Amino acid sequence: MRKIIIFTLLLLSSMAIAGCEKHTEKMKSNPQLVNENSYKNFTFDAKPETFEVNVEYDGKKERVSEPQSPRKVTNILKTNKQMSWDYPNEKLSVVLEQKKDYLDVKLHSNIKSTSDFTWPIIHADHYTMPIAEGKYFSSQDKAFRDFYKDEPELEMAESFSMRFLAANKIKYAISYIQDTNVDDTLEIDSSPDISFEVKHRFSSVNKIKTNHYRIYLTDNNPVAIAKNYRKTLIADGKYKTLVEKAKQNPEIKKLYGAPHIYLWNSRILTEDDINWSKLKDKLNLPLFTKVASLLQTNSEDGSTEYQKALSNLKAGEGYNYEKNVLLTALNTSIQYPELYDIKTFSHIDKTAKRYIKKGIGKLNEQEIYDFNKHLIASELENAAQPVKTWGKKNATSIIQDMKQSGINHAWIGLPNWVNGLWNPQFVKSANKFGYLIGPYDSYQSIQQNASIDWNTASFPNRSLYEKATVENENGEKVKGFLSRGRKLNPTLIQSDVEQRVNGILSGGIPFNSWFMDVDAAGEIYNDYAKNHLTTKAEDVDARMKRLDFLDNKKLVVGSEGGNDYAAEYIAFAHGIETPVIKWSDPDMRKNRESRYFIGSYASMDGSIPTRYSKPVPIKEEYKPIYTDPIYSVPLYKLVYNDSVITSHHWEWDSYKIKGQTGERRLKEYLYNTPPLLHLDTQTWNKRKRDIAQNMKTWQPFQQAALKQQMTNFEVLTADRLVQKTTFGKNLSVTANFGSKKYKGIQPHSAVISHKGKETVIKTGELD
Repeated sequence: MRKIIIFTLLLLSSMAIAGCEKHTEKMKSNPQLVNENSYKNFTFDAKPETFEVNVEYDGKKERVSEPQSPRKVTNILKTNKQMSWDYPNEKLSVVLEQKKDYLDVKLHSNIKSTSDFTWPIIHADHYTMPIAEGKYFSSQDKAFRDFYKDEPELEMAESFSMRFLAANKIKYAISYIQDTNVDDTLEIDSSPDISFEVKHRFSSVNKIKTNHYRIYLTDNNPVAIAKNYRKTLIADGKYKTLVEKAKQNPEIKKLYGAPHIYLWNSRILTEDDINWSKLKDKLNLPLFTKVASLLQTNSEDGSTEYQKALSNLKAGEGYNYEKNVLLTALNTSIQYPELYDIKTFSHIDKTAKRYIKKGIGKLNEQEIYDFNKHLIASELENAAQPVKTWGKKNATSIIQDMKQSGINHAWIGLPNWVNGLWNPQFVKSANKFGYLIGPYDSYQSIQQNASIDWNTASFPNRSLYEKATVENENGEKVKGFLSRGRKLNPTLIQSDVEQRVNGILSGGIPFNSWFMDVDAAGEIYNDYAKNHLTTKAEDVDARMKRLDFLDNKKLVVGSEGGNDYAAEYIAFAHGIETPVIKWSDPDMRKNRESRYFIGSYASMDGSIPTRYSKPVPIKEEYKPIYTDPIYSVPLYKLVYNDSVITSHHWEWDSYKIKGQTGERRLKEYLYNTPPLLHLDTQTWNKRKRDIAQNMKTWQPFQQAALKQQMTNFEVLTADRLVQKTTFGKNLSVTANFGSKKYKGIQPHSAVISHKGKETVIKTGELD
């Protein structure tokens, strides 16, 4: 397929490929650009009627923005370094000013109501875009043209990991850096070739009516483009290194060399904890009737399935299906505060009696789970193992084996805080082994009557559903995730965030990390509700406030995405390296018979849901957009390698994409991307050897790579299949994604060079 793509590019435009090779040569021949400075001695001119803007450097003129349809213009003023004018019909003022090393552009709207204005309109031979980690592609590339015909608009705060975009012109690159892109949409025209228009919304709720760009000229090189952006962040005081973050929270150092692992211990009472031959005699106990009642009242699915499975078990038909239904019901019941009543639980153990004496209404969440475990254990008696052993095999045993296998650092994420609260010994063990461990948490959506399985969408404060949810400009409530419930306004719920987090931690559970869904993913809103008008900028500020709250609790904070408005507030992020792939494709999300269907959210037996565990291929047309290394450039790493540790989105762990495990392993080293894994007992046993072997190399590599910037990126062959990254001065990775040997580097392998020592990464057996 890669040969077909390259051949197509050649047919489409020999000039485009020549430009690509020219840029490749610059990457190879100019390593000194790691200390680049943007061009200073440029001039500019503009045509106010069409808002065409041009720049000239060293006698070479390029267009910053393409001409638009002519408009009425007034108040034109021009000096040697500045130009300004008004568009009276649009009530918009424009000021262009040449600064020392950039062109400053301000667009100011004088309309109080919501209005849109499009500028710039960008056309170039190639583009360097911070889409996820970074993409470099030709304006005539067929794969991107076809993709953007189906996706003609991108919300920039969501799709762009950083606040710039760059056009690779023939003479040099033009980089457009924005103060903020939260109100911007990138509109894409794919015919006959790709061009971009940035549409800015001057929202009625936003009193700041100025849209600001700083436009730089740099060499046609992703290193120059990225390092120039990094330079502006540092100058603006918006850059914080991991070293600086670790001074406030030394636990961050546990991320260095760590794989990122979602551990699925969704049951505290497992099949191994039940003596099934003895359980049959217990099935007529009031306990099982009480469980049916709780499910009927509180569960979305009711108790029909449970009662049918219970009848089958009583009849001696104890197959896997029935066992799993029963175990799911018992584990769900452990989460219900109303499980206890004196008629159901006639004889209870000392621990349960102690909780009753304390007062059930005074128990924190962790104590409720422990109380309920002991209630159930008291009824099951010898049909169950002692409570202290529950959940050991599917949690504690895995991390013990990880430690014994030489995995010294690891980040362990739990699907929910419940998975830690009902198994605190497991969390303590993770701490003891030197691992980071924390729950997934979310404040994006609220549901009126959320099930216990969706506890992140449930809040004790019942008024939030009506008084703290987002409205669009038409007065309609914005729907929540999967169209369930509503979106919460983060400016109104900080006390609820603190109440939840403090409640989870109140029992002494030793979480030392926290993963916050969505907050760094760019899914942000203007709220037009009259009682709580809120801008997107205020939305972002409120999200950062809750991330800062977690950080001040000495929790190592991560979030979905990693878009850089959150970079100062997080230590790690999931989604930059492999983002969510084509959310709208029904073959991947809905059509269960499709070979591309990625799987279901639910798991029948408490193991990893197939959505995260089932290896699936992705369609050929998506590979250039999401995974193919010939289109990838490490823009985010060139800026943030020593600031934010980034990995894949949890839908696309390191083993998820069928046929690409080896290629992604190479890229993980090339880009300093920690492996992201979903593990349960079965998966750990299956992949233990490969994971442990890889960690022998990965751990020391990343510990060295994180201590410095990514200083250079080079494309070493015209087909872009051999690439090299450099960290600091004496650490580099050269990856050969191709099928031919390159200067001693075998196909589908990489070489790490560090202080004169070389280590080979082989991936031949992974696929």
